[in-house]
Parts: sequence; C-alpha cells; structure tokens
Amino acid sequence: MSQFKEYLKYDGLGLAALIQKKEISASELCEAAILRIEKLNPKINAVVTPMYDLARKSIDSGLPENAFSGVPFLLKDLLAAYAGVPLTNGSKAYKNYIPEQDSELVKRFKSAGLVTLGKTNCPEFGLLGYTEPELHGPTRNPWNTGHTPGGSSGGSASAVSSGMVPLASAGDGGGSIRIPASCCGLFGIKPSRGRNPTGPDYGQIWQGAVAEHIVSRSVRDSAAMLDITQGADVGAPYIIPPPEKTYLEMLEVTPRALRIAFSTKSPIETAVDAECIEAVAKTAKMLEQLGHHVEEATPEIDGISLAKSYMTLYFGEIAADIEQMKTVLGRKTKQSDVESLTWMLGLMGRTYSAGHFVSAMREWDKAARIMGQFHQKYDLYLTPTMAAPPVKIGELKPKPAERALLGFVNLFGLGRLMKASGIIDQLSIESLSKTPFTQLANFTGQPAMSLPLHVTEGGLPCGVQFIGRFGEEDTLFQLASQLEKEMPWQERLIKKMENL
Repeated sequence: MSQFKEYLKYDGLGLAALIQKKEISASELCEAAILRIEKLNPKINAVVTPMYDLARKSIDSGLPENAFSGVPFLLKDLLAAYAGVPLTNGSKAYKNYIPEQDSELVKRFKSAGLVTLGKTNCPEFGLLGYTEPELHGPTRNPWNTGHTPGGSSGGSASAVSSGMVPLASAGDGGGSIRIPASCCGLFGIKPSRGRNPTGPDYGQIWQGAVAEHIVSRSVRDSAAMLDITQGADVGAPYIIPPPEKTYLEMLEVTPRALRIAFSTKSPIETAVDAECIEAVAKTAKMLEQLGHHVEEATPEIDGISLAKSYMTLYFGEIAADIEQMKTVLGRKTKQSDVESLTWMLGLMGRTYSAGHFVSAMREWDKAARIMGQFHQKYDLYLTPTMAAPPVKIGELKPKPAERALLGFVNLFGLGRLMKASGIIDQLSIESLSKTPFTQLANFTGQPAMSLPLHVTEGGLPCGVQFIGRFGEEDTLFQLASQLEKEMPWQERLIKKMENL
C-alpha cells in the first residue's frame, strides 16, 4: 500500500480522516510521501535534508491524536529548529549546525500529529524572493521547472505544489509565504504579528516583520493548523486575543458583505505585469457577484520611503547575523563563509547609524497608523501578490557586472562609498520591483494572504493578495473559503501534480 494511488487527491485533513477511518495507516502514507519525494526531488530540489528514519520512528513511538495525526509534512530549513537535525538557514556557514532543542513552533507542529519527512530549501538566511542558494542550488517550480517557485519559502511551496506533501512550514518577513504561494498555485497566509510563537530563541524576528505558518493546497488546512499553533509562548513580546471561535469553524460562516478596496499600482512606482492586473480585475468582479462592495482606493502611504526603511532593516539584520555567526563557527566570520551578496549587505549594515535605523522603524509605525485609519472604511485591501508571474531561474541573480561590483566592494570594504553614491537606493527599488506589494503587511503586522485565483496564458500561477485588519485572520479565512468554492483551484493543481 506504500504506492497509495489516491495520495494526490487529498489535502492534509483529508488524509488524516482516512487514517482515523483506518482506510490507510500513517506508515503507509509516510512511505507514499517518501516515494513521491524520491521521484521528484531530483527534478525540483525542494528537500535538502531528508528525515525519513526519524519520521518512521515518530510513527512507531506513537503520534499525538490531533487534527493532522499521521499527515506527511516538511519543515522550511530556516528558523524551524528540530533537535538533532541540521538547520543550515541556506548558508554554508551553518551547514554543520545542529540545534539541541526544538523551536516552539516545531513543538506545536509535532503536537498536531504531523510526520516530518525533511527540511526544505531556502535562500541564504531567507533574504530573497527566489530560492537559489549556493549551498543547495536552485529549487524549481513544478508548474515549469525553468521558473522559480519564489522565496524565501520556495522549497516548501515547490514540495506542496508537486504533491510531495499536502502542507509544509513557511516563514514571511517581506512576502516569503505569499510570494511562493503565488508562484506555485497555493494558499498562503501570513498571520498577524504575535499570532504564532517565535521562541525560545527569538522574541520578535526582524523587528516584528517575520511571522511563521505554512503553505497549503487548501484553506481549511491552513485554518486548522493555525488553530493548533496560535498563541503566545513563554516570554513572548506580544500577546493578542485568540479568535472567538476556531478558524476551522469560521470557514462554515459565510462572510458578511465586505467593503474591499483594491489597487494594482505598485507602491514603489514600478511596472506591474498585465497578467497580475487581470488577476485582480477578475477577483474584483467575482467579489461583486458575491455581494461585496469593491472600489479602487489606495492608502496614503509613501511606498518608496517604506521600501528604503525595509532595506535599512535588511542591512542591519544581516550585519547582526554575520556578527552572530562566530558563536556557531567558533571564530570570527570571514567573507568566504557567506555569499557575496550577503556579505555586501552586511557591509552596508555597518555604515548606518543607530539613529538612522530607529528613524526607519518609525516609518513602520506611521504605516500601521495609516492602515488603521484605512481599515475604518475598508475591511480588506486587495492587490496583486506579485508584480510579475514567476521569473526564470537565474533571472534575478546578480548579473556579471553586478557580481564584479560586489567583488570590488567586498574586497575593499567600500560600504560607505556605495551608500554615498546613491547606488543602494537604486538597487533597493530594483530588488523589490517584482514583489512590491507584500512588504506592507510585514511593516504593520497585519495578516495577509495570497490566493491562487489566476493562471497566465503561459500556464504559470499568479496570486492575488488580501490584507486584513490586525488580528482578524478570521475574516481572511472566511473570504478565502468563499472564493475557494467559487473559483476552485485544487482540481487544477491535482492535474498538474498527476502529470509530473
């Protein structure tokens, strides 16, 4: 039964129901998932650290009885510490790092009854919107292996989209759940700041920009998982009220008529592909048919200033990460320990003052207040998830001239010169040009989701994003469930899986 032929037809809760009815065992599902991974991973490079023996042992030891008991699962190889298993963070500096304890979120994944089969690929330290680290090589999009699955949770999204597992862990500091969900035809929601735990090693990650959750085929898997994982852990910097009902229960409630604003204009004044605009237009039309009030409106936020503030955070966090590496390496960090781009970004982080960093973070507070006012009138804000469909592998990596510049800057430590020249501001806008819509929710801490409601003429997925009020994941889940019924995407995804 290890070649369970119906494996691709079920989401996580569907597989768990089969186990509960004793129509299949957790061991049989585990072996079916392993066969699927072994068949497809050479083509797409989603799984970088197999954990098959640990998975089998967890089943033999007895799984917790919970909503996902016996369901195959994968962990993103960033932040998700699993005791005794390498946590590389996509970096050769961490290739031999093995944590001694589970992160709190991993503990809660285990309590859900999941069977973890391995770790998935990500860019170095999760820094990029594509997944092509030097340590593990590029992960490919199952819809077209010449294209990226996005990032930084590209390995997880590729694994779910190819049918290796029905759901996998993901993290989002600037769109890293929503971007790969859009690229791979999946559902992905970034929870509100503080909804899921970050301990025991972190309080707020990236000054509160990062939230962890999963990518999944179905809305209900995401809702049920957040029911299990949500809630503060010991020493948490934020404690926000739990929902009145479970998120899974809320899916049964048809949303009231919502006031939804939409925009397809890039907040950093860069181009937006016609397919991404069409995805929003098609969704807006469906929303009106469902009885929601939809109108074009944009919050009065200075997107370019926010983009610059984001890059300031980037530089500072990377500089701190490089400094912290010495505790893992047992020596001072060298340039050769990380990728050239990472080293250059770290150099930039050492050129900014503490005052500049604080000023940048204050831009986030302004944005949160502006969005709070915006949501006095509108329940949700609809945009494209990305400004372009999935790009080709290698398209976003530094070009030869840029690599030469990186080498020159790194060799002579010319971070201050780069800053003074204005090149950094230009590169900041260019680096976000394909993904200018997702960072806003990270700045403000709001929940935001990507729904796979459009496929381009070239056959690539193209998601739409909804941003909700802080703490109101229930509204997002309700609308997502409604749209999932009206514009179903799972049959399309299953057909794609079956042809791999």
